[in-house]
Parts: sequence; C-alpha cells; structure tokens
Amino acid sequence: MKIRKIIGFLGLKFFNFLPQNHSRINLGQKRIRAFFAKLFLNKCGKKVNVQKKTQFSHRCELGNKSGIGMFSSFGGKVVIGDNVMMGPHCIIHTQNHKFDRVDIPMCEQGFQEEKPVYIGNDVWIGSRVTILPGVKIGNGAIIGAGAVVTKDVPDYAIVGGNPAKIIRYRLEENK
Repeated sequence: MKIRKIIGFLGLKFFNFLPQNHSRINLGQKRIRAFFAKLFLNKCGKKVNVQKKTQFSHRCELGNKSGIGMFSSFGGKVVIGDNVMMGPHCIIHTQNHKFDRVDIPMCEQGFQEEKPVYIGNDVWIGSRVTILPGVKIGNGAIIGAGAVVTKDVPDYAIVGGNPAKIIRYRLEENK
C-alpha cells in the first residue's frame, strides 16, 4: 500500500511538466494525472481532473468528475464530493497555529488539532479561494473568486468576499 502511494506521489510530481489539462497540446496529461492521483489518494473517483502544480495530502478524498485547480494547495483531510469544479490557486487549511498563551511566541506553541474540510456535491469554487479549518460547504454551493470562507456554507448558497457572506441562493434564481 505504501509503495502505491509513493508511486502516485512521484508520478504526480514528475508529470507536472506536462501542459495544463485543457491546453491545445494533448499528450494525455489529464488521464496520466488522474491515474497517479488514484494511486496516491485514499479515495479517488472516476473521471477526476487534477491540474498541474497541485499540492495535496494523500488523506484527501476526491469524488467522481471532480477537479483540483492548477496551483491549488491543501494538506490534511479534505473530502471533496462529486462534480466539484475548483479554480486555480485555491488554498484549503485543515489546521491552524495555537495562540492561546502570551508568555511564549506563537511560532513556538505548535498547532491546533486538525479540523477536516468537507465540500459537498456539485460545488463551484472560484479562483484564489481560501477555505479555513473545519468548514463544511453544502451541495450546489458557489464560492466566488477570492473569497475567504471562515464558516459553513449552506446548500445552494452563493457566497463571496472576505470573510465570505451569503449573496443569495441559487434556488431563488429559478423562481
């Protein structure tokens, strides 16, 4: 099992030199990266889209037809549902620094306990979004570009800003 994860990790790193998945030059990069992601991740669905220059933990779970945007980075446990689109340069945190004590510098206090991030099905995460530890994003939600998500996002909500606030709900548009 460990050998499989190592091969997956090395494959993902090695094939970073290939063009982005949707470029004019098609060398099979989308399928190659998906193959190595399946080896590396604990759980990986079908028809995934892992873009180049991504960094993520093997503890991440990626659902069917979901993607990780180019230059995106996240560690720890991140559970991504089915049909999730993610723009480039997204950051997902599952841990933060401790800062309770004032008698020792924060950089020497260590880290808080990990809080996994859960992303529902059919979610669109825009470019340069930051998601903080323990956040749950509901099904059908849209996270606007550049948003900093500090709290849970309900199903079908459209959120944006810093900190992210609900702008409206997708269901309202259908009425």
